Amino acid sequence: MDPNRLKGKNILITGAARGMGAANAEAFAAQGANVCLGDLDGSEAQKVADKINAEGNGKAIAVTMDVTKREDNAAAVAATVEAFGSVNVGLFNAGLNKPRFFMDIDEDNWDLIMNVNTKAMWLGMQETARQMIAQGPMEDHPYKLINVGSIASRKPLVDVTVYCTSKYGCLALTECGALGLAEHNITVNGYAPGVVVTPLWEQLDKDLVEIGFKERAGQAYDDIVDNNLVIKRVSYPKDIIGTASFLASNDSDYMTGQMISIDGGWVTK
Repeated sequence: MDPNRLKGKNILITGAARGMGAANAEAFAAQGANVCLGDLDGSEAQKVADKINAEGNGKAIAVTMDVTKREDNAAAVAATVEAFGSVNVGLFNAGLNKPRFFMDIDEDNWDLIMNVNTKAMWLGMQETARQMIAQGPMEDHPYKLINVGSIASRKPLVDVTVYCTSKYGCLALTECGALGLAEHNITVNGYAPGVVVTPLWEQLDKDLVEIGFKERAGQAYDDIVDNNLVIKRVSYPKDIIGTASFLASNDSDYMTGQMISIDGGWVTK
């Protein structure tokens, strides 16, 4: 990694205590960025921040936040500015899933997933953009908002209807946000992973067995690799950080409104 690629970038990341959020925080810092790690589990986010600070390139802080609350999003933005002087990039990574067959969806399931995956993204985008607008335009480069979508924002999946709905919403927020924020020199892009071995997918694998959609642990991974992927393996956070780093860097300055698939070819089948 180029230790200066993200030098001067002050980046807020939600859902940063583990999985892709933590991996991106570490990768961004290794490329010179300062990062604010926001997560409901503030103690785990602090552990990641401590590791980043011990490695000594970019700096890191951690904040405890409920991404579904506007005031927590505003506070995380304020903490980023207090620590680093400004915010240049927002990465909205927080998300969860709880599978249900279509006729088993209830209001609690709907509200939980939609609030964390879609409402929280909108709140984070809005509060981060509010600060960026207040800072005034940067001289040479746009501000950047990055949304984490999913293969589920491209393809319907029978066992995760609400998750698909929430991630289609992430795609809409990316495209509409690009239109709505262009006048402020803010770009909005995202990336859509497929199967990434993270705590979210490990829990989903268990949940699919629990609802009777799969017969054994690990079957979801195997079936997707066999039937859906062109690249015949699941992915890991290390497979995602290159695209995330590109979107956070000046290399993506002329992009907006795009959702990049990183799914092993799933979207093509």
